[in-house]
Amino acid sequence: VQLQASGGGLVQPGGSLRLSCVASKSIFEVNGMGWYRQAPGKQRELVAAFTTAGYTNYADSVKGRFTISTNAKNTVYLQMNTLKPEDTAVYYCNAIEIHGTYWGQGTLVTVSS
Repeated sequence: VQLQASGGGLVQPGGSLRLSCVASKSIFEVNGMGWYRQAPGKQRELVAAFTTAGYTNYADSVKGRFTISTNAKNTVYLQMNTLKPEDTAVYYCNAIEIHGTYWGQGTLVTVSS
């Protein structure tokens, strides 16, 4: 599966952004999808993910601020509210299939005044 992420940009603290990830196949043809991020000098970490069985998981640092959702076709969104400078990172979407894990290119989110 191929993934195309978009929606990053520069936003002030307290602002919002919505990231999109368009997959080359239906989200129901994969086991799950998610968003990860990697800040400079840090390891890539899970932000939010779901399985097509209905399980959703969020990093503690984003709970109550970020929401993962889909269009029930081939796009996954990450709505990010009340953004903080520590949310600055390159955000990646991924898809998990029985054959392996696939990654899209990253989209940069910068939270700064």
